[in-house]
Amino acid sequence: MTQIGRTSARASVTRDGANPRRVTLSWAALTDTGNKRAGNEDSSLSDVPIFAVADGMGGHSAGDVASAAVVERLGEISDAVTTADTIEAALAEALLDIDRVGDESVLGTGTTVTGVALSEVDDDLAWLVFNIGDSRVYLLSDGELRQLTVDHSVVQELIDAGLITKQQAETHPDSNVITRAVGFHEKPIPDYSTLRVAAGQRILICSDGLTKELTEFGIRHYLATTPSPERAVAELVAASLANGGRDNVTVVVVDVEADVRDPRDPDAIQA
Repeated sequence: MTQIGRTSARASVTRDGANPRRVTLSWAALTDTGNKRAGNEDSSLSDVPIFAVADGMGGHSAGDVASAAVVERLGEISDAVTTADTIEAALAEALLDIDRVGDESVLGTGTTVTGVALSEVDDDLAWLVFNIGDSRVYLLSDGELRQLTVDHSVVQELIDAGLITKQQAETHPDSNVITRAVGFHEKPIPDYSTLRVAAGQRILICSDGLTKELTEFGIRHYLATTPSPERAVAELVAASLANGGRDNVTVVVVDVEADVRDPRDPDAIQA
């Protein structure tokens, strides 16, 4: 597995323009091979402006190389904020890297990728949420947990069609089959959504090694009861392993600690 960026850090981002502000973030990232796998095919990126998790596809050769290619290319984005076009350009470069490896295998190779990136919407800071595959992004805000991404998977399509419930999806024989990935010579097409950056937000980015072992109630519990990102990732990974640890598990937790409007104003109030 590959971890890019700082696995535990704190940083502030100041933006000028029509809505000047300074946002302070803290974060932590942690991964584990799990109790059943021989190797770790997950990779993660945790640094301004992008926080992401990539899960190399199990059963295909060089899944770890595929996930590493994605986070390495995304990690080359160094501006304080970024755009969907920049993310897609990085993924296109990663696809070339992956295809060179995939050409050596009959099956090819690929990876999921999901995450959040600091961006600008209407000249103001926002999270750009992006996703390909079945790794996930969650938001904890005001005690409420909300999944921000929609899985690209066979079972999600069955849920959307009303053919199975979310509970049935957990034990469905095709629960590991995804419908979109970075790799296999196909152009990577993320889904996007935006979210206004606000103090008090806690964002979780994770591979399905976590969501296979913890319900949303369990995820909410550990996010809501831990005082720091470092403690949150440690407890989430430990709980995943205690519940079976059937897959590699990778988690990144990002806190928006403070949001100061117009930081040039000496009397600015922290939100």
